[in-house]
Amino acid sequence: MSSPNTACCRRPPVVSGPYTQLGAYTALGGLKTYTTGLSTATHGILVIYDIFGYYPQTLQAADILSGSAPGSTSTSTQHYKIFMPDWFDDAPADLAMYPPVTPEQHAYITAFMTGPAAPADTLPKIPAYFAAIKEANPQITSWGVVGYCWGAKIASLLANPAAGFKAAAMLHPSLMVVEDAGKVEVPLVVLPSGDENVELVNAFKAGLTVENYVETFTDQVHGWMASRADFEDPRAKAEYLRGYGILRDFFGKYL
Repeated sequence: MSSPNTACCRRPPVVSGPYTQLGAYTALGGLKTYTTGLSTATHGILVIYDIFGYYPQTLQAADILSGSAPGSTSTSTQHYKIFMPDWFDDAPADLAMYPPVTPEQHAYITAFMTGPAAPADTLPKIPAYFAAIKEANPQITSWGVVGYCWGAKIASLLANPAAGFKAAAMLHPSLMVVEDAGKVEVPLVVLPSGDENVELVNAFKAGLTVENYVETFTDQVHGWMASRADFEDPRAKAEYLRGYGILRDFFGKYL
C-alpha cells in the first residue's frame, strides 16, 4: 500500500514572481489542457502536474521542457509539444490548507490525496484522453510521459509500450512502491528530492530492468521542479534548470 510523501502533504508551494507563459490553454479530449511547444514537433510529452495544478513554476517548466524557453543545461536541440491536462477541473489543492495545522486542514489534505489526486481515479481517464490528443496531433510519432508528485505514480504505471509511451519521468515522486518498478518497460528517469525516502528510492531503482537514470537532489525539497521551485534561491533555481536539462537530454536520447 503506497502513501503520500510527508513533505507533499505539509509543504506549501512557493509564491514566485509573475511568469508570462509561452503556451496556451485549449480543450482536448474533454479537458482543459495547457499546450506549449512547436506545432510541428514530432515528439510529444504528456505531463501530469502536481497537486497545485497550473502553478507558474510548473507552466514555466513545461515551456522549458518543450525547448521553447531557455535556461536548461541540456545540449539537446530536440523540440517537444507538451500537453498538461487539468485533471482537477480548476480545483487544485487549496493553498489556504498549507501548511496544515488544524484538524480540518489535515482532513482536507487527506481527502484531496485520496480523492482528486488518487491515481486510481485518474488512470482510467487517460486512454481516451491520450487517443484524443494523438488524433488531434497526427504529426507526433513518439511520446513520453512526465509525472510530478502523485503524477509520478501515474507515469510509472504508464511506462510501457502498450500505453503508447517510449520513455517516462518521475519527478519528486510520491506514492512510490517497489513493486511498480517491475512494471516499467521503457527507459525511465527518476529525480527524487532530499525529502524522499532514500531506502525506498534505492529499492525502486534496484527493481528496474530497463535503461534508467536516477539522481536524488539531496539539498532540494519535494516539489522543487514544480510548485515548490524557489527562484529567489540561486541554488534552487540552478538545480531546477539542471533537472530540466537532465530531462531534455534523457528524452532526446530515448524518444
